[in-house]
Amino acid sequence: MYVETKSTIPVALTIAGSDSGGGAGIQADLRTFAFHCVHGTSAITCVTAQNTLGVMRVDAMPPEAVIAQIQAVVKDIGVQAVKTGILLNKEIIAAVVEQVEALQMKNLVVDPVMVSRTGAQLIDDEAVKILSQRLIPLAAVVTPNRYEAQILSGLEINTLDDMRAAAHFIHCKLQAKVVLVKGGGLLGNERGVDIWFDGDNMEILATKQVDTKNTHGTGCTLSAAIAANLAKGHDLAGAVQQAKKYVTHALEYALDIGEGQGPVGHFYPLL
Repeated sequence: MYVETKSTIPVALTIAGSDSGGGAGIQADLRTFAFHCVHGTSAITCVTAQNTLGVMRVDAMPPEAVIAQIQAVVKDIGVQAVKTGILLNKEIIAAVVEQVEALQMKNLVVDPVMVSRTGAQLIDDEAVKILSQRLIPLAAVVTPNRYEAQILSGLEINTLDDMRAAAHFIHCKLQAKVVLVKGGGLLGNERGVDIWFDGDNMEILATKQVDTKNTHGTGCTLSAAIAANLAKGHDLAGAVQQAKKYVTHALEYALDIGEGQGPVGHFYPLL
C-alpha cells in the first residue's frame, strides 16, 4: 500500500537515531534533505546523548513507536525515498523490515550503521544477522564504510582490492542489489575513494580529498543525499555521484565546533 506524495514536493523519510550534538543521525539527514529542497520526515529509532567527543548514552525507542512513526508518515504524506541509519537492535530492525515490505517503500538506502567513531561495534551479532539477511536485500543501495564492510563480509579491509572483495561478497552473498563501500577509513591516496558494485560493473568513485578532522556525520549525510536525489527523480548512479559532490563541498566547509570532531557544513553556501 505504497502512498505517493500528494504534492509536487519530493518527500524523503529517514529512519535513524537522534544525535544531540546535531552532527549526525536524524539532524544531519533532515538538514541534507532541506538543502536538496526535499521535504524531510523522520522515524526516530533511538535517542543519543553525544557531542563532538563521543557518545555518552543511547536509549532505544520501542519498536511499536518506530512502526507508528513510519506509518504516520507513509499513510498520510507518502514518501519517494527512504534511508535507514542506526537501527540499534534486532527488534527495531525486524520492525523496519516488516514496514518496508508491508508499505512497499521504494528507493531504500541502507546505511548499515554498526560501528562507532572509535571502532567499537554498536549492535550485537544477532542484530547484524537480521540486518544482513532481511534488510540489505530490500535496499536499492547499501553504503557500508570500511569497518561496516568488514563486519558484513568477514574480510579485513586495508586496500582498494580488499574493498572490491567486500563489495562482491555483500552483493553476492547478502543479495544486495548495489553496494557502495566507502573508503574514508583508508590511508594515503586511497582515503575517500569508494567502490561501486552492481553485479555487472565494479567502479572506483573518487572525489578530491579534503584535509579536515571535522568529519562527523559524513556517512549519514552521504546516504541522506543519495535518498534526497532519488526522491527528486535521479537514477541511482546519478544520485550517488551528486551525493558525493555534496559531501565533498560540505567537508570543505566543515564546522570547527566543540573540543572534538565537528560536523560537516550541510548548508555550506550560507557559511
